[in-house]
Amino acid sequence: MNTPFISLCPEITRENALTLIDWLEDEDITRYLSDSRDVSRLIEQVIGRVQLPILTHLFNQGGRFFMAYDQHDVPVGFVRLAKAGPDCEMVLVIGDRENWGRKLGASAIREGMKLAFFEMRAERLIAKIHPDNVRSLNAFLRSGFLLESETPAMKSLVMNSTRYLRLLRERPPVHIADIYITEIDKARLRSLVDLEQGSGIFELEHEIERAIVVDPKKVAEDVVTMNSRALLKVDDEEVEVALVYPEDADDRAGKLSVCSGIGTAILGYKEGDAFSWRIPNRTCHIRIGKVLYQPEAAGDFHL
Repeated sequence: MNTPFISLCPEITRENALTLIDWLEDEDITRYLSDSRDVSRLIEQVIGRVQLPILTHLFNQGGRFFMAYDQHDVPVGFVRLAKAGPDCEMVLVIGDRENWGRKLGASAIREGMKLAFFEMRAERLIAKIHPDNVRSLNAFLRSGFLLESETPAMKSLVMNSTRYLRLLRERPPVHIADIYITEIDKARLRSLVDLEQGSGIFELEHEIERAIVVDPKKVAEDVVTMNSRALLKVDDEEVEVALVYPEDADDRAGKLSVCSGIGTAILGYKEGDAFSWRIPNRTCHIRIGKVLYQPEAAGDFHL
């Protein structure tokens, strides 16, 4: 699993704060950050004043702050999203220089867009970048952002929600596997998303929107659809699970709600697919071993 992977974690620990200070003292990293010195000094003051292990609430003043982790749960950067009316501005830094050039910035941008458009419900996402910051400019442009305005000191790039949804369906990243969903499942899952209030429901909405919709009679037999049973390898453990709607969930019986972390993760993947997925406390590595039962293959097309 050497494909670019980033997860954005909203919890900011004291250890994270110390890591941020180290990054912000590196001139190569802060060269294009106009307020880096002020931020570094502010973090130092916070650490000295507040003796708490979790500092999330202090970092979320004026916006939302996320640590960016790689697939090994090592912090490699951060993303800040600040919403003002219908617009949201993204600031992105890959602070670990050893990870430059590995396309982690592009992965962080995708995760930031997911949060901005599905959870924060922004209409536009804006990135303001120094013209000399070629690496960052290219990452945002390759992600589909368009140049809106520019001055000698700043280029403003924009992605709107309509364009984002279109690109999500038409131009998926080459290293991310396609997923498939039946017309019936999509209709019911959309209704579920409208009713659910969980903090992670935006992940399910994102997966629904990016999925390739197929007729129930034509879906491949090795795809995990709703009410399928499958053998998974989660990290080093092999488990048999059924993917069900929330009202039918029973963790002890291996019945995973599609709204749960791993439940959302496996929807639409097929036998042999392997990928990383962030669950609340860590990143897990999942492989779809075998689809043991699929209702569509068995001829059961009922809701």
